[in-house]
Amino acid sequence: MDTFTAIADPNRRQIIELLATHEQLTATEICGHFQISASAVSQHLKVLREANVVTMEKQAQQRIYRLNPEAITEVEEWARRYRLMWSRKFEKLDILLQARMKKQNPKPNEGNEEQ
Repeated sequence: MDTFTAIADPNRRQIIELLATHEQLTATEICGHFQISASAVSQHLKVLREANVVTMEKQAQQRIYRLNPEAITEVEEWARRYRLMWSRKFEKLDILLQARMKKQNPKPNEGNEEQ
């Protein structure tokens, strides 16, 4: 599963937000933030692990989860490309709209050279 499919689910995005805020959490701590069953949270963690969005380290009986910064960087770079593309399109649209507004509403004495 790829990163984008893994983060498509709202519960998985919430897990990512928790880990971004707390840096690392145990599986039990993560489960404490959800109204869904522990096994459902475990399945979401498994998907995130398989997509390499989070890493897991076993410490005795606990499983410690952390975000994988490389996976998050991939998402940030993708979003940045689209933000730049849309910004350029909106800038062009803004220029076009401003030009049309000037044509429709010329300033006083503009176009009336004979006065």
